[in-house]
Amino acid sequence: MMRKVVTFIMAGGKGERLYPLTKDRTKPAVPFGGIYRIIDFTLSNCINSGLRRIYVLTQYKSASLQRHIRLGWNFLPSELEQFIELLPAQQRIGDSWYLGTADAIHQNFYTVEMDEPDEVMILAGDHIYKMNYYTLLDFHRAIDADLTVGVVEIDKEKAAHLGVVEVDVMGRVVGFQEKPAKPKTITSKPDKIYASMGIYVFKHPVLEQELLDDAKKHNSTHDFGKDIIPSMLKKGLKIAAYNFIDENKKEAQYWRDIGTIDAYYETNMDLIQVDPIFNLYDKDWPVRTFQEQFPPVKTVFAGEEVTGRVGLVLDSLVSGGCIVSGGRVQRSILSPNVRINSYSQVFDSILMEGVNVGRHAKIKHAIIDKDVNIPQGTVIGYDLQEDKKKFYVTESGIVVVAKGTEIK
Repeated sequence: MMRKVVTFIMAGGKGERLYPLTKDRTKPAVPFGGIYRIIDFTLSNCINSGLRRIYVLTQYKSASLQRHIRLGWNFLPSELEQFIELLPAQQRIGDSWYLGTADAIHQNFYTVEMDEPDEVMILAGDHIYKMNYYTLLDFHRAIDADLTVGVVEIDKEKAAHLGVVEVDVMGRVVGFQEKPAKPKTITSKPDKIYASMGIYVFKHPVLEQELLDDAKKHNSTHDFGKDIIPSMLKKGLKIAAYNFIDENKKEAQYWRDIGTIDAYYETNMDLIQVDPIFNLYDKDWPVRTFQEQFPPVKTVFAGEEVTGRVGLVLDSLVSGGCIVSGGRVQRSILSPNVRINSYSQVFDSILMEGVNVGRHAKIKHAIIDKDVNIPQGTVIGYDLQEDKKKFYVTESGIVVVAKGTEIK
């Protein structure tokens, strides 16, 4: 029964490697794919899986996330004991904010005691993937595990940015490494690792005891991967690994931890391909979000042979409220309410809500955050040395203009 499960979504991360996109917002609240926020994918997985008792734990710069959840995800009937509820950091135990993932759950364990579930599911709110959590719960119950950890097969070269789970031939977790230089690989696949998906299913009493024990340790970082799992292994508790089963209906498994600007850019750009790896159009697994009421997209074409003004959009995602007035947009993502003015060019870029691109402006390989006005004739992405004087530029050459930046 899904009513016997309480779900926590960890949504308080700073996302420092995504700066400046996280200058004013937590990582799960960063816009993605035009109309979505990153947390929408985890929340949609919950709803599609039948999970209906969900707490979202916030801490760092949470205002935009709170607004998004309140406006877009406040639809479950409370009279049926269904909810998506925000839990801001409250210093309920002592005078410290959350010290780690385990401490965040510990400080909010009073909610678990009120709901009295059989299992507690803990999810990361900053990954892009599709997964049926009900199947995971069935697996957890069938083998009577104390803890089940969601894992996904990843190339071992990417281990330096991930938690690596060591699994024996019986599917039991026997070790955990945090961002290792020399990771433990899969026995049958020496070029692959099992990466932690940030998904944990605990038996209720087991989690309660582990959190109480961990809170007493002064040398603990109060983290599930670094502290709770090793402690459980020492005690001989049963920890199982659940290999990711993808609901994306593609040949290759799709799970992305978009922890850097380059990864964020590449994951967004995949969506504009002829056959994107990640399928947003599957009616059997819809991705929900909050969308304001905007008018339809409009393009304005004044006749190139007369004026040179062409309202043209090619190989792009364009959200509601956008106006392409005599400009050219190609291989780009336009979030809601973006204005592209005459003779301007936008190539291979992500423009977030409320961006205005002035006449004759040229933009390529850029991420323009919300509410930025690009003055007439501005050039971004063509001279990286000049761009570095004014904006953030990644090593691969992606120019990021922070939210609300005033460009002279």
